[in-house]
Amino acid sequence: MIEQNENNNSYTNPSPLVVGAVQSSDLIASSVSWSPSNPSAGNAVNFSVTVKNQGTIASASGAHSIKLTLSDATTGAVITTMTGSVNGVIASGASAAPVNLGSWTAANGKYTLKTEIGADANELPAKQANNVSTQSFFVGRGANMPYDMYEAEDGTIGGGAAIVGPNRNIGDIAGEASGRKAVTLNTTGSYVQFTTKASTNTLVVRYSIPDAPGGDGMNSTLNVYVNGVFTKTIDLTSKYAWLYGSETNPGNSPSAGSPRHIYDEANLMFDSTIPKGSTIKLQKDASNTSQYAIDFINLEQVAPIANPDPAKYAVPAGFTHQDVQNALDKVRMDTTGNLVGVYLPAGTYQTSNKFQVYGKAIKIIGAGPWYTRFVAPSSQTNTDIGFSASSSANGSTFANFAYFGNYTSRSDGPGKVFDFSNVANMTIDNIWVEHQVCMYWGANTDYMTIKNSRIRDLFADGINMTNGSTNNLVSNNEARATGDDSFALFSAIDAGGADEKDNVFENLTSMLTWRAAGLAVYGGYGNTFRNIYIADTLCYSGVTISSLDFGYPMNGFGASPTTNLENISIVRAGGHFWDKQTFPAMWLFSASKVFQGIRVSDVDIIDPTYHGIMFQTNYVGNSPQNPIKDTIFTNITISGAQKSGDAFDAKSGVGIWANELPEPGQGPAVGSVTFNNLKISNTVTPIKNNTSTFTINVNP
Repeated sequence: MIEQNENNNSYTNPSPLVVGAVQSSDLIASSVSWSPSNPSAGNAVNFSVTVKNQGTIASASGAHSIKLTLSDATTGAVITTMTGSVNGVIASGASAAPVNLGSWTAANGKYTLKTEIGADANELPAKQANNVSTQSFFVGRGANMPYDMYEAEDGTIGGGAAIVGPNRNIGDIAGEASGRKAVTLNTTGSYVQFTTKASTNTLVVRYSIPDAPGGDGMNSTLNVYVNGVFTKTIDLTSKYAWLYGSETNPGNSPSAGSPRHIYDEANLMFDSTIPKGSTIKLQKDASNTSQYAIDFINLEQVAPIANPDPAKYAVPAGFTHQDVQNALDKVRMDTTGNLVGVYLPAGTYQTSNKFQVYGKAIKIIGAGPWYTRFVAPSSQTNTDIGFSASSSANGSTFANFAYFGNYTSRSDGPGKVFDFSNVANMTIDNIWVEHQVCMYWGANTDYMTIKNSRIRDLFADGINMTNGSTNNLVSNNEARATGDDSFALFSAIDAGGADEKDNVFENLTSMLTWRAAGLAVYGGYGNTFRNIYIADTLCYSGVTISSLDFGYPMNGFGASPTTNLENISIVRAGGHFWDKQTFPAMWLFSASKVFQGIRVSDVDIIDPTYHGIMFQTNYVGNSPQNPIKDTIFTNITISGAQKSGDAFDAKSGVGIWANELPEPGQGPAVGSVTFNNLKISNTVTPIKNNTSTFTINVNP
């Protein structure tokens, strides 16, 4: 058959094809909340759920069931189950009133909350998959980080490996390790092995290898085995560790004196997931030519984070500094209103200076800190990299990337990844920082949120809020081996701003601070520090509460609202610094500005290096400055303050000490303090007060 007419080969239907959402209700748990929002062990936690109908039609009438299951995140064991219901029709797009499901007495741990909303009669099966949702829930002191910790001394060792420690000696393999113990791998075939508690595709190792004779570091490798099979080598360097000489200003030359800051960290990603119950072994083979000390490892399962919306996020053309700045500028200059941010795909981004963020609020989102990584030039040292932002960029977000610097010594001024002043309403989330001077320095920064970040191996502060910074939230961050206070609030007024108030520092972990404190509070009022874990400070207090102005214009502590520190653990903290002064787990120092309005509650001090809590007053000539006043401690436990057996033995083994002579030129503590429900155990001298100028009131 031959086609006679090709003009009728097409057909247009007079009725258009319409594609639209199916007519169905769609019930979800739009909000699962609990009170208190940041619970401590022993709190009665009340849970509530809000049900929303995000479907196209109203729900059916009657009861819509709600089931909330709280399970142990590690074992999956069900802890408790709560039920409730919403009654009546829920209109399309509407939410029902929150439903209170009951309470649970909190216990420390990581949990999973599973919420199940009963299927609605008007809800098609295709819309029922999201009736079940899960989220994490954490109770405890410290940060809830996504990785597991494995101490080397708790692993399996062999082949000549040895556990060293404990001691508290600066510059010593054990003294600078977590838990004051480590494992050495100094002979061929020596190893330490760990059994995985969960699946992982990453490895972080805290280690120490020797410095080069000239002090500029050496490189080495260590072999990694999985289930007994060689898998990878991990690259190690001592370039960013090993400082010498002056305790206040150590340098890189070994000839300057005794060492400190001798550990660093390294990381690698495996080519595939290693299942729970596998073994990971670090072994010194013939090809590994250094000597090694292993402190701990972290294991974590990670996956890249996708571009939130390719239509609204610019993507750099490449991985250079200019490529990223061009993408930032493209968003800044966008006049359509469509672009909201920059997405940084997985890759290594070379950078040698600060990115400039200004003009509008911009969201800078990476693929995750394991995937999106900024690195400073390896051929340089002490390169000032990071972000600068102006107030025209207020409301910006920085999330899901890492910064690996090249600092080998402290240099005050540069070296801050986020060096912000006079900005507000910014979010810093899920950032990983190493080998910088600071992660964040905020002068007169308000309504900032810094959360879910890992801060490691710095030469100064981790996070410092100063110069009138107010209403900031610092939440769920872990700092390791910072070279000054891990988390600090300093009420200086030299660079703008006024009162330092209404800040919340919560769920923070500080470990292995090698200079200064885990948490430091210098003035301000109405600030809250809660749910904090501090361990293994090298030479200073775990917590410092001080009114010393350091020579800067500064406001002291306000009387009201009070400064509140609550629910804190301080473990193996304290040390000696400034030549002859010893420091406690918690140090209260009244100095150049008024010291008042301090409330400390629910603190556990365990195994302090020299003493648990020490009170001190600064003197100018023979005259004391401001006294300690209006300071109350409640529910404090101190245990394990024992004699140190070192050069400072005479000052050790004290639970609470009103210091009569901290160092030459000083004098006894001045003022008073009240303790309610104080418990001291396993301590040589529970309370020491040989002064006539300080009063310690102890109530049952």
